[in-house]
Amino acid sequence: MDLTLRPLDVAAILVYLAAMFGIGIYFSRRNETTEEYFVGNRAFPGWVIGLSMLGTIVSSATFLALPAAAYVLDWRQLAVNLALPLIAVMAVLVFIPFFRRGKLTSAFEYLGMRFGMAPRIYGTLSFIVLQLIRMAQILFLVSIPVQFMTGLSIEVVVIGAGLFIAFYTIAGGIEAVVWTDVVQAIVLLGGGLLCFLYIAWELPGGMTQVLEVGVAEGKFSLGSFEWNLSERTFWTVAILGIINWLAIYSGDQNIVQRYVAAKSTYEARKATIIYSAIALPMWTMFFFIGTALYVYFQTYPEPALAGLETDQVFPYFILTRIPAGLAGLILAAVVAAAMSSLDSGINSISTVVVVDLLRPNLGDVYSDRFYLRTARVIAAVVTVLVISGGIAFSRMEKESMNDISLIVTSLFGGCLMGLFMMGFFTRRIDGVSATIAMCLAVVFNAYLGLGLLGWLPQAWTLGVHSYWVGALVNLFFAVTAYLLSFVVGSSRLDLTGLTVWTLGDRKESQDRAAPLTPSVD
Repeated sequence: MDLTLRPLDVAAILVYLAAMFGIGIYFSRRNETTEEYFVGNRAFPGWVIGLSMLGTIVSSATFLALPAAAYVLDWRQLAVNLALPLIAVMAVLVFIPFFRRGKLTSAFEYLGMRFGMAPRIYGTLSFIVLQLIRMAQILFLVSIPVQFMTGLSIEVVVIGAGLFIAFYTIAGGIEAVVWTDVVQAIVLLGGGLLCFLYIAWELPGGMTQVLEVGVAEGKFSLGSFEWNLSERTFWTVAILGIINWLAIYSGDQNIVQRYVAAKSTYEARKATIIYSAIALPMWTMFFFIGTALYVYFQTYPEPALAGLETDQVFPYFILTRIPAGLAGLILAAVVAAAMSSLDSGINSISTVVVVDLLRPNLGDVYSDRFYLRTARVIAAVVTVLVISGGIAFSRMEKESMNDISLIVTSLFGGCLMGLFMMGFFTRRIDGVSATIAMCLAVVFNAYLGLGLLGWLPQAWTLGVHSYWVGALVNLFFAVTAYLLSFVVGSSRLDLTGLTVWTLGDRKESQDRAAPLTPSVD
């Protein structure tokens, strides 16, 4: 669809992009070791880390896909996020102390200390696959409004956006990522609020009209409360949310890397509280925007909507209804939402590849400067993969990208959350039991996935909704690992500092972890 470029919109976006470019250049001169590149010398204050978490987790999948989900259906996908406050409390009390002890850099170093190398490698690879898919989705979503605005093909936009984000991430490391995330989180919040208020202002009945029409047509519904495993009910989505947030807070490298980059445990806890306090109201606002869009186009019908995908409705509204300049600010917020997630993903993948896959095998044979250069090369390779995935998503038929995100998380999340939970909260399960159960859980995950794809006879499938796969796989792993521990025997390792029952002496647990950054040659 050909939309006229407005100079004020272009100016707002260019100013924002120039600022991000400048931050990348500034911090590129400060990264001389992997400790600086991966965790910023562990010196960030809590408020900075909290806003960085917000920018990382709240992506263009929030800014575009959540309104799209509410526009086409209702609020049932908000149920995914209702468990956030409870899981945040667990993170503050349990997860953060584990990762802050021993100067860890990667979440999966903990799995290695607790269960051995096989679970550590599995966790690393599982994270990489999920991040690549998630980043490809985000890159595709942010390219939609840019395509509208420029008239360029989606492929050209995806490539251009991916390369720009990769530049300042590769150059500036975690410091550039964190500080750009802070700016992006502020722009994201401001842009969403601005759009929300504008829609309400334009409607004849204002917010009252949105509430009346939304209630009358069931647009605020959280879904059926029937207990039905084969449907997208409230309970299905809510349980998926518990699994999702447990996985994020306990083992997502994007979050764990911020836990350990904070200058103290107190600051890491403060960061988590700040993020959690802002995130849920913000998600609710974006669902409200989707419902308000539905009411708006009921009030002011638009024939052009018939030719748009659901994820294109909100960008279309921004570019055709909101005045020049204001639209540019909102589009900058859309770009910010994507950039903050993509830069974090690129940096976190390069971190885990070096820390969990290369350094344990190559050790001190190579200098720290070699690992720093390697991290930048890995970030470049990740960029190519993400751009390719973004182009693939642009050609895929889907209800909405938020729905695709939930399905991908469920199908490819495996038993990673179960590994962390069993590591934190049990003493019996050792590396052998965990590894065998992990392998069986991967097979079970594949079986469920093949059934959902229709590649198995109907009689062989369980008939559950795709959202349930993650919960079932993690439950299968936990039960299997615990039962195997009675056959194999309980763990014989010194678990001091590795479970909630054996936190023990701080010094002893810190001594267990060797320094992760050798001296520069």
